[in-house]
Order: sequence, then structure tokens, then C-alpha cells
Amino acid sequence: MVFCLDPSSRGIGRSISSAPSLFTPSVRAGIGIDADDFRLSPTASSDRFSFHLLRPDSPLIAGYWSLRRSIFCEEQHVFEQSDRDELDRIACPIAALHHDCQPDEDKQGPESQVVGVVRIVETEPRLWYGGRLGVHSDFRRHNQIGKGLIWKAVTTANGWGCDRFMAMVQIQNVRFFRRLHWASIEELEIRGIRHHLMQADLNYYAPSRERRPSCSLLPSLAA
Repeated sequence: MVFCLDPSSRGIGRSISSAPSLFTPSVRAGIGIDADDFRLSPTASSDRFSFHLLRPDSPLIAGYWSLRRSIFCEEQHVFEQSDRDELDRIACPIAALHHDCQPDEDKQGPESQVVGVVRIVETEPRLWYGGRLGVHSDFRRHNQIGKGLIWKAVTTANGWGCDRFMAMVQIQNVRFFRRLHWASIEELEIRGIRHHLMQADLNYYAPSRERRPSCSLLPSLAA
């Protein structure tokens, strides 16, 4: 299973998150990966799963936040009450959707379809990081979800003028990333968990045609 963090996680301890307690769950569904543009795992863009850049004005963001919290707070205990931080104000969220799943009894609406998450953020000009990558525990047997999220993340940033795409990858997932054309830069420890700083081979990840959202829309994602 894939889990990874990003630069903001280095200095975060087990304390109450500085993220606001209230937010507006509004995101527009994005455009999934075209089947002929998905080389890593064609089944990942089947009728069952699709991968979307989330924009303001769709309820899918509620499922995105919920799954992130479930993985990184309740399951892995990397954070306590919330994994949201200042990078969420400039990051672009991406979700994997399962189109056959039925809403959970504790959930209503399309947010229950979110089975995978990742965010991408430009930390300095043309340098991008992927982070908060995870898949719902009920769907981890489907390796194509993790591959699809990685593909969507890197190809999207590459289409926006990325020169380097990096991620902090937990040690158990390094081989998985290497098979997907990533190279290890250095090993480090974050929150007591061994990670590798890894870099994607952008020659392998063809730039997508996904339109970059206006920065003026992004603060609402964490507001």
C-alpha cells in the first residue's frame, strides 16, 4: 500500500493541527485520465476507477478530506486531529473515484466514492511535490489505484511546467515507486518513520493537458 508525505511533514509533531476547524466543502469534479494516455495500468482508467483534479464547487472535497484524516490520523497516527496544513492553501487535491461503490450508511452523496487521495504543490518555481498519498483500506488490493494517483499527479504537474517532481516515500513503498520510474535521492526519518526522498522521471510521465486552476480559487480548499 502506498503512503507518502511531503516537505511540510518534517517539522510537524503530535499536536493539535493549526488547520481551521471549519471549512467549506466545495470542489468541482475534474477530468479523468484518458484510456489511451494511461500507460502504467490501463485498468486504472476503467469504468470502475477514475482520477480527478478537484476544483472548487463539488462535494467531492468532503470525501477527500475525510479519507486523508482516516489514513494519516486514525490509521497511521502521523497526525492527531487533522493532517491539514498551510500547504493545503496552495496545493491541488486529486482523488480516485470508485464508480460502483454504494454510499456508506454514515455518508451521503458522491463523497463516498472517494477511494484514493493525493495532493500536488509547487514549493518553489518549477519544483513540485506529491504528498498525502493514500488509498482506502477496502481498496488496497487494487494496485492500479495507487499507480493511477501517481500518474495523475506527475503528469498534471508536468503539464504545468514542472522541472522536478519529488515525494517523501515510506520505506516499504520504495520498490513500488522504483518500478514506476522514480529514483531515490536520500534516506531520512520523518516522525519516527523511515522515508526516501524520491524523484520522478519526467521523461516517462508525459505532460497532461489538464488546465491549471486559478490560484485565487485554492485558498477556499482549506478555509
